[in-house]
Amino acid sequence: MKMCKNRIIHAITYIWLIFMLLYGCQDSHQVRVLKGAHNFDQTHSVAKAYDFIAEYLADISGGRLLMAVYPNGQLGTDRECLELLQIGSIDITKVSSGVLENFVPQFKVLGLPYIFRDKKHQFKILDGPIGRELLLAGENYWLRGLGYYDSGSRSFYSKDIPIETPSDLRGLKIRTMESPTAMNMVKQMGGAATPISFGELYTALQAGVVDGAENNPPSLYLTRHYEICKYYSINEHTSLPDVLLISTHTWNSLTTQQQAWLREAVDASVVYQRKLWEEAEKYALEQLRKEGVKIIYPDKAPFIEIVEPLYRQYENEPEIAELIKGIKETK
Repeated sequence: MKMCKNRIIHAITYIWLIFMLLYGCQDSHQVRVLKGAHNFDQTHSVAKAYDFIAEYLADISGGRLLMAVYPNGQLGTDRECLELLQIGSIDITKVSSGVLENFVPQFKVLGLPYIFRDKKHQFKILDGPIGRELLLAGENYWLRGLGYYDSGSRSFYSKDIPIETPSDLRGLKIRTMESPTAMNMVKQMGGAATPISFGELYTALQAGVVDGAENNPPSLYLTRHYEICKYYSINEHTSLPDVLLISTHTWNSLTTQQQAWLREAVDASVVYQRKLWEEAEKYALEQLRKEGVKIIYPDKAPFIEIVEPLYRQYENEPEIAELIKGIKETK
C-alpha cells in the first residue's frame, strides 16, 4: 500500500512539473528561441549575418529572445525551407528573390534584367517604399519579409567559349535558377535555359549537361566552378537580392517587444552583411584571376537591348507594370 501511495505521489509530482514547464513561465522573462535556417557554410556573408542576428538578439533581449541557427542546408533547400516557413515548422530563412517569385509573384520584378541602374539605385529601391511593399506582399502566403541582403550581380560563366555578346549564347545550355524570369531572360538572349539545383551544378558542368551558368563572383569562387569554367563575362544582367523572411505564424505570435528586438537585429545585420559582401566580391575576383579564369567586361548595351521585349509582356499585369514604373522613375 505504501509503495502504491509513493507511486501516486511521484505521478502527481511529475504531472505538476510538466504543467509548470508548459504553463508556468508565461511571463516577461520567458525565453523564446527562433529556428533560423540557411544553405551556406560558415564562411559566407549570409552565415555570418545570421550569427550576428543571434548574438544581437541575445544581447538586446537579455537572453529572452534567441535564434538557433541551422546552416549548410540542414533543414532543406531554399524551396523546402520556404515550405517549412509557410507551415510554421521553422521561423526564419533566407532565399534569393528569384526563388521567392515562385511563391510571391510580385518578386519577379526584382529579377528583370537591368531593372536597376546601379548598386546605389538598387539599395534605394530595396530600402525604400517599393522594397517595403514587397516585403509585406507575401503575407497572404504566410511569408513576411524582414530585409534584403546583398547578393551582388549575376553574370555568365562558361566552359569553352567566352560570352562577349548575346549571340555567343546561341546553342549553349545555361543553368538557371528555378525562376521563370531567369529562364525567359536566357531564352531571350538565345541560350537554352536549364534549371538545375545549385548543389548539383558542379557535376552537371563536369558531365556536360550544361555549358555554363550565371551567378555572382563569390558563388563562382566558393563552389569551385572555376575549375571547369575558365571564362567569366561580367555583363551583370540581374541583381537579385537575398530576402530574409519570417513565418507569419511566428511573427504574429511574437509580442510587440519581441518584434521590435527582431527588427532592430535584422536592420543591423543588413548593414553588416552588405559590407561583408562587398569585401567578399573583391576577394573572389582576385582569387579567380589567380586561378586562371579569364574575366571579361563586355559592352552591356547589346544585352540590355535584346531583353527589352521582356518588359512588354507585363503591360497586361497592372501590379507588376506599376512596380516597374516606380523602379524606373526612382532617381
